[in-house]
Amino acid sequence: MSIAGGLANAVRRGAAAGCGVVQIFVRNQLRWAGRRLDEREVLEFRRELAASGLRTACAHANYLVNLATPDADERARAVSALVDDLERAERLGLPFVVLHPGSHRGAGAEEGLARLVGSLDQVAHRTEGWDVRVALENTAGAGDVLGSRAEELGAILARVRRPERLAVCVDTCHLFAAGYDIRTPRRFAAVLAEFDRSVGLGRVAAFHLNDSRAGLGSKLDRHENIGGGRIGLAAFRFLVNHPRLGRLPMILETPKREDGDARNLATLRGLRRGSRPPP
Repeated sequence: MSIAGGLANAVRRGAAAGCGVVQIFVRNQLRWAGRRLDEREVLEFRRELAASGLRTACAHANYLVNLATPDADERARAVSALVDDLERAERLGLPFVVLHPGSHRGAGAEEGLARLVGSLDQVAHRTEGWDVRVALENTAGAGDVLGSRAEELGAILARVRRPERLAVCVDTCHLFAAGYDIRTPRRFAAVLAEFDRSVGLGRVAAFHLNDSRAGLGSKLDRHENIGGGRIGLAAFRFLVNHPRLGRLPMILETPKREDGDARNLATLRGLRRGSRPPP
């Protein structure tokens, strides 16, 4: 949700759109430096969120952050930028910050994973005692990007010094693009079983619900409206009604065309059986 005009406006916009959860950037997502977050804005955001009726809010890390890069200076800058995002999220009372695992930039997956783990350890050390966690997001798998496979995410969690500071955010479009067929309840259940073995479903903090414009295994990150892409409605009906996962925060990153958020929310709520708590 847009933070234009101040962070609290994202809460107001989310509530007005009928959302149950909002995801925000805690500063400009395409710049290394951000303006200082003053205490007045923090208090306004917290008050607005408490009064809004929203279930929760979370943050997404800066898009420039690449903790797996072979460039040592860029990696140090990325660590500091993520610590800044986490510090802002901690002050705002947000439970986690979603992070793309990063790209090894041609150095190879094993070297990239080693650098990513080392960077995450630095971040955990610099944020010792904080409640906010990093939620690693699965990726579509294009190029040198890490984190498209369940076993790769599991390897990261197994190698960091403070795994309790990490969680996972599962993106449905990225799953499909990475080659996980989730188009039927049976196939989706098999994918979740694989994630349970490699990551542990208890570590899943949230879902990004997006259909996909690109095909299975395309490795293309192309989000589409729910039911309007190549995944279809059956996968989302299964997920929103899942007995273990259906009540986790579920966040739309679908195209922002016209009344897209309202239509996608209505579609998802129409798939929900029983009390239909908001995605």
